[in-house]
Amino acid sequence: MPRPPLTIHLAAPRGFCAGVDRAIKIVEMALEKWGAPVYVRHEIVHNRYVVDGLREKGAIFVEELEECPEDRPVIFSAHGVPKAVPAEAARREMIFVDATCPLVSKVHIEAARHSEEGLQIVMIGHAGHPETVGTMGQLPDGEVLLVETPADVATLEVRDPQRLAFVTQTTLSIDDTREIVEALTSRFPAIVGPHKEDICYATTNRQEAVKAMAPAIDALLVIGAPNSSNSKRLVEVGARAGCRYSQLVQRASDIDWRAIEGIESLGITAGASAPEVLVNEVVDAFRARYDLRIELVETAVERVEFKVPRALREPA
Repeated sequence: MPRPPLTIHLAAPRGFCAGVDRAIKIVEMALEKWGAPVYVRHEIVHNRYVVDGLREKGAIFVEELEECPEDRPVIFSAHGVPKAVPAEAARREMIFVDATCPLVSKVHIEAARHSEEGLQIVMIGHAGHPETVGTMGQLPDGEVLLVETPADVATLEVRDPQRLAFVTQTTLSIDDTREIVEALTSRFPAIVGPHKEDICYATTNRQEAVKAMAPAIDALLVIGAPNSSNSKRLVEVGARAGCRYSQLVQRASDIDWRAIEGIESLGITAGASAPEVLVNEVVDAFRARYDLRIELVETAVERVEFKVPRALREPA
């Protein structure tokens, strides 16, 4: 029986960003330098395949620093940590390596700078997400107020409407964030914003690629983890851009074949913490069922690279 034809529109850029690449490399280099086990506070990046791979090499993932012994190195995840965490690691005289993405660190520095100037900070982000927890934890309680929606802005109680600044989580939807920023600036005209958008280049680029291919596809699959903020935003961006079916899958085994029966064109992208091996796995699953044609939808070329911390480049 002949296989039905299907065109796959493959987003570029997709998958790993420079911050994720660097964080994974940090764990691998720490294992090489100090041997196993190396402890990692929180998932290094939000992807089960990546975390399982590092676990097999000798990384032990924990939620809190108190679960780590003092005599083994600990790595802080790419999402960033509250200031109290490295302070406690230093107090316990632990070897620790911070794998916080430099673009998240930039937001931390920005928040601290505004605070030193006496401004109260409003953070646009998702409650409970490790990046939000880490950024809010750079400053004392009450110095950072969290908003998730334009409606939150209306009920915000601030110390002084003339002395405010805002920062954002790096993995948000550009369009949603714009609406919240508009609500903030209209209610607090004096609020100070970042010189350049806090949403990182990788999040922006992956969302733009989805918008570019949305008119040409019947369905969109985003390869990523259910706890990955930037991956979930890609699903929403696809739905908002007109994809009737926009779905998150962790791997090929998650594809709902019945839901996409009869489609002629499919968009595929991957969140910033999803490795290319999972993209290939999904494409191969379609190749087994369809007569495939693959088109690359390239909207940007990424050349960003981040250095690993010096401690890992020096011998043990």
